Amino acid sequence: MPDTIALKTAEVALGPAKSFDGPNGSKPKRVLSPRNIMLYGTLFVAAAYYLLPLYVMIVTSLKGMPEIRMGNIFSPPMEITFEPWVKAWATACTGLNCDGLSRGFWNSVRITVPSVIVSIAIASVNGYALANWRFKGSELFFSILVIGAFIPYQVMIYPIVIVLREMGIYGTLTGLIIVHSIFGMPILTLLFRNYFASLPQELFKAARVDGAGFWQIFLKIMVPMSLPIFVVAMILQVTGIWNDFLFGVVFTRPEYYPMTVQLNNIVNSVQGVKEYNVNMAATILTGLVPLIVYFVSGRLFVRGIAAGAVKG
Repeated sequence: MPDTIALKTAEVALGPAKSFDGPNGSKPKRVLSPRNIMLYGTLFVAAAYYLLPLYVMIVTSLKGMPEIRMGNIFSPPMEITFEPWVKAWATACTGLNCDGLSRGFWNSVRITVPSVIVSIAIASVNGYALANWRFKGSELFFSILVIGAFIPYQVMIYPIVIVLREMGIYGTLTGLIIVHSIFGMPILTLLFRNYFASLPQELFKAARVDGAGFWQIFLKIMVPMSLPIFVVAMILQVTGIWNDFLFGVVFTRPEYYPMTVQLNNIVNSVQGVKEYNVNMAATILTGLVPLIVYFVSGRLFVRGIAAGAVKG
């Protein structure tokens, strides 16, 4: 009797108990659903497509020539050797010289570093001026820059050769640095202009009200807020300039050839035995710098390319 009274009292206080026909909440998703199988299958195929050649390059570069002649390119090396890497860097013949890729590496550094700094510095100021300091003819200037980004390089090679020859810098690193800086300007200006246009205009207007000038606003407000787009510009320029072959072979002399030109001379050599392990090691060495730059700053690259390419 007391239990019945207590039960009725609880029912009055809490209300009648609800009946449940089944479990509540969202239906659990199946791990091996057709959608997941197709999604992860596609990603696996794409990853294998890009990683398999890299795997072959690495394992081949660690094998000796007798093992390579056995023909199984996918098997791991039975005996790891770093001799092909040493030869590719220090003693492989790249034409008349047999000092490997080391000379070309330092030539590429001397070309890439100033070209990246000059092109980014000028393009960032151009983009800032076009986004925040409109002047007479700014839209025409911007249109010319955008058109210049889509002009094929091959069309302008001969005129540039004549201009550099008349300036007395044809065949020098200075001439090649100028060429890379100019050709990187249009696309970088477009990215910087769109990025600066996406920043809050209230900051710019408040700084103007406080009496800040062109360079004060740029250096103290815009640049500190624009790290992602500067990383994007750096990656694009480092990748494009470091991997360039055409400009390097046209606008420089053999003693100033960048790494890519020397790699071509090693791989396409017709003298002696074809050393595939040395060729693979030289190829990996040539591509290490852009890969390292991208992996170190890849997260900022994604953020910056989305803001600089979509907004504005």
